[in-house]
Amino acid sequence: MTHGLILLHRWLGVAFCLLFAMWFATGIVMHFVPFPALKETERFAGLAPLDVSFVEHVPAEAVAATAIHDVARVRLLQRTDGPVYLIEAPTTRKAVRATDLAEAAVSSEQLALTIAMDYARRRHLASAAAQAERLESYDQWTVTGAYDRHRPLFRITLGDNLGTELYVSSTSGDVVLTTTRWQRQWNYVGSVAHWIYPTVLRGHPFAWSMLVQWLSFLALVGALSGAIIGMLRVKIQGPRPLLHYSGLHAWHHGLGLTCMLFVLTWIFSGWLSMDSGQLFSSGEPTAAEGLAVSGRPDWKTLSAEELQRASRDAKEVEWFAFGGRMYRRERFAADRQLLAIVGAQTGMALPAFLSADEVNAIADRLAPACNPAAAVAPTDAYAPTPRSPGSPIFRLVCGDDWFEIDGASGELVEKIDPSRRAYRWLYSALHTFDVPALVSRPALRAALIVGLCGCGFVFSLTGVVIAWRRLRSCAESPG
Repeated sequence: MTHGLILLHRWLGVAFCLLFAMWFATGIVMHFVPFPALKETERFAGLAPLDVSFVEHVPAEAVAATAIHDVARVRLLQRTDGPVYLIEAPTTRKAVRATDLAEAAVSSEQLALTIAMDYARRRHLASAAAQAERLESYDQWTVTGAYDRHRPLFRITLGDNLGTELYVSSTSGDVVLTTTRWQRQWNYVGSVAHWIYPTVLRGHPFAWSMLVQWLSFLALVGALSGAIIGMLRVKIQGPRPLLHYSGLHAWHHGLGLTCMLFVLTWIFSGWLSMDSGQLFSSGEPTAAEGLAVSGRPDWKTLSAEELQRASRDAKEVEWFAFGGRMYRRERFAADRQLLAIVGAQTGMALPAFLSADEVNAIADRLAPACNPAAAVAPTDAYAPTPRSPGSPIFRLVCGDDWFEIDGASGELVEKIDPSRRAYRWLYSALHTFDVPALVSRPALRAALIVGLCGCGFVFSLTGVVIAWRRLRSCAESPG
């Protein structure tokens, strides 16, 4: 059996040593330069002030104009070509002009360029040399399914010193992503390499997922076989252990024993990152649970008074349903807003967020015997990141299931069942050291990631040299 393990580890090591070295090196890069994503603060900083005086149709008319029957949210925002209603449903979205209810999709490169330049000006980005390009499918930074509802996207190159590129949604006109030359360059040697993420492969999600799953699984088998052999080859004589090997093999053996626990848990958790709901639950609420939170809103009740009541200082106004009632959300900054119940008496002080009592009111809709809602502390091990900075996340504990609700938007953010809680520790804690004690100490967390991944990288390099010598020996041997 030991001979079989040696052969398995030897040839899996030959096949995967470079991949191990790459994973450890790129893991360090990823900690400091994550994959590009637009933060809510960045999106909001580029919004134009909303001019309600140009709005000639009420939200109810905009919903009716789209003929979408399962509308969940209506958003009013200002674009360079006028105010626009964005009508959102669970599976579709559509934009209509607030002036004449005509379709407001961005269909030309010129309009996308104008929108992007206005956004850039508000964020103090140079855009005098900006150029627009329509993406017929996707590129390296927009290949994921998260951007499907915005396609086709327009990529706008600003031509500034930072090499900034903006991506404009054709469905809404929103700027949905920004990247800089620095981000793109580091991500090629970080996330793109680490996830084996070239566009040509990632554009085929199933093939990419299967490839990465099998590569990481076989790498785990190779590491586990090496760990077993490494422990079997240690002999204890006197006060110190004696290693079976000498030279470079002794270094590989010693470093392997030193890094063994980290290497095994890191490769295992990396393999779990590709789970996507196969072994563990995904955390996605069901459509029925989402409907239980929102109820079935009657958008016809949104009268003209709703526009008159909205603050003239708001940059964005959103209407959404929660617990069978409709709310108006006035947003002044990414972290500053007011909520009002549609139809409520005027003159009352408006809260910024939903209250625990309002969340409790929808508990019976979700599940029986729920505990009272409570705001989740930012230090909570399972706390999701709120989309709007500083907004509360409320947790409803209903038996074994936890429902996380955004107090700023009324969205059902996540469903955390026992499977999902286990996954949180087996993946996030083991792979990115996402544990409260380290998250609150970012310098210590970064030092651990760099130190352990650096140790894993050096260990992998010894495997690379050994593998090269093995292959050269095989090539030089006769027959």
